[in-house]
Amino acid sequence: MSIHTPLPRSSKRTRALFLGPAFVAAIGYIDPGNYATNIQAGADYGYLLLWVVVWANLMAALIQMLSAKLGLATGESLASMLGKRLPRWAVYPYWIQAEILAMATDIAEFVGAALGFKLLFGFTLMEGAVITAIISWAVLSLETRNLKTLQIVIGGMLLSVALIYVAELLFSHPHPASVLEGALIPGFDGRDSIFLAAGILGATVMPHVIYLHSALSKAELARYGKIHRKTIFRSTKWDVAIAMTIAGFVNLSMLAMAAAVFYGNPSAESGSIENAYETLTPLLGAIAAQIFGASLLIAGLASTIVGTLAGQEIMSGFVRFRIPLWLRRAITMTPSFIIIALGLNVTEVLVYSQVVLSFGIALALIPLVLFTSDQKLMRGYVNPTWVRWLGWLTVVVVVSLNGYLLATS
Repeated sequence: MSIHTPLPRSSKRTRALFLGPAFVAAIGYIDPGNYATNIQAGADYGYLLLWVVVWANLMAALIQMLSAKLGLATGESLASMLGKRLPRWAVYPYWIQAEILAMATDIAEFVGAALGFKLLFGFTLMEGAVITAIISWAVLSLETRNLKTLQIVIGGMLLSVALIYVAELLFSHPHPASVLEGALIPGFDGRDSIFLAAGILGATVMPHVIYLHSALSKAELARYGKIHRKTIFRSTKWDVAIAMTIAGFVNLSMLAMAAAVFYGNPSAESGSIENAYETLTPLLGAIAAQIFGASLLIAGLASTIVGTLAGQEIMSGFVRFRIPLWLRRAITMTPSFIIIALGLNVTEVLVYSQVVLSFGIALALIPLVLFTSDQKLMRGYVNPTWVRWLGWLTVVVVVSLNGYLLATS
């Protein structure tokens, strides 16, 4: 007979207890890839693409809720469901593409953290990469001791970045009417703006955290027992709503700050995180530049940790095999060290990695919508009709945007 952890009697304490999994997932939505795409979008097109950020974050909230619900309703992660239900010949190819997407994600996250160390402390990118490797390994060691402690640490990082962007908005003074117009009225300005929109989508709706969130929810169910499934599900809605609101605020603030400071400014070179940092000092002051670098560093460290956890769950779910976290950390950061050693343009690497990710969203999203719409599988947690339609609409938007990019490349 299994022994489960009892729940607090207070409903508020219960809700607080289950805050965590969505905060871990939300870190994936503010990683350095978001910095690259949001800054380039704001610098090149002003407030025009803010609506893409809004819709991408709304889609992300829906997707993370479906992912959490799958884990709670079935006691399985998305990866383990696919590992069981795919034809045997398809399991390994599907697992490999999911691993490749997780590694592509880690490139943006790891290189971004290394860049944060360079901007803040004057290290070389390679030195920053080594420090990132050491710190991320140390934080990941918490996972083997207490998963909730790791969730609290990562949640604290998310809140820190959000507070930094409150300060950045105060420094940059974006135009309120333009922010509102850009956020509410859809529009593009040529193929390059559509390319950036795909990058924003790829940087926001992340395949690896779709897999991870279902695994974290599954762990909560295993800890507290199926008897508390409804209570956990109600608390999970709060978890997703709060975490994704914070992530959405950061992304909107990031693009609005770039639009206010860099768009149409002849002294600001667009599209580069390093140039953005260097330009912020004469335009807004040294403090604005330093807290921008700090936010990049924190987001990079937190997201590379989350990426490693996601890769571990992907392997465990698809092929029922786990490797030590230190070994996975070593494997996933190798491409980043190669990119840094070759001296490639960091911002271009970040932007293109996010576009690659946008092509993998559908491969995680389609089975997620199918599984959560299956009455026999989900029972009382099956998607209502309107959620099912929203899920498929999200799939259509993602596939259509990527199809356009392929057709015009």
